[in-house]
Amino acid sequence: MLQIRKSNARGHFNHGWLDTYHTFSFSEYYDPAHMGFRSLRVMNEDRVAPGQGFGMHGHRDMEIITYVLEGELEHADSMGNGEVLRAGEFQRMTAGSGIQHSEFNPSAASEVHLYQIWLVPSAKGLTPSYDQRRFDDSISTNQFGLVASGDAADEVLTIQQDAKLYLAKLDAGKQKSHSFAGSRYGWLQVLRGEVEVAGTPLTAGDGVAFSDEAALQVNAIANAELLLFDLA
Repeated sequence: MLQIRKSNARGHFNHGWLDTYHTFSFSEYYDPAHMGFRSLRVMNEDRVAPGQGFGMHGHRDMEIITYVLEGELEHADSMGNGEVLRAGEFQRMTAGSGIQHSEFNPSAASEVHLYQIWLVPSAKGLTPSYDQRRFDDSISTNQFGLVASGDAADEVLTIQQDAKLYLAKLDAGKQKSHSFAGSRYGWLQVLRGEVEVAGTPLTAGDGVAFSDEAALQVNAIANAELLLFDLA
């Protein structure tokens, strides 16, 4: 079964400094029909204005993944990390027993465009940790390349949940498939471009949930960038 979540159906708020879309209920946006999918709890598409950002604030018991599409994001946290996340880079935080962090657009002229993703962890009270990584384009060019996993043996970003996250950058006309083992579930998020899944065209901001499906096939109508979650 496929359930499509169109971009224009998401919660939307423009605060001036922050233009944000919420796939699932978050902050002021509440929709009981869209509270998350499996362990996937938050899927926010954010555009942060130059010189603006999220001040120091706290989280706990959540796996937080950030992916920057355009611009830069300056990070600081209570663990002593201070990094700049650039376009094409992933950030992973295990909030665990509690962290404080800030995320700021250091540019004076350009907005930063990013996705902020939360997954519910497999256990509470975990030791907080941070990682940041850029993956070579070769892993995701016209294929689903693994970038985060609950299996530390995968040697990618480690998330504390039975989940795998893939990135794909497909050229127009390319077709790629992904198989779901056993009774697993999937969520596909279109970041850029246009694809077709099961005869349905999807564009930037659209998402689709996969339940009781052995596999998915994606046809790129135009150049496209995608995130795929393989979930327990």
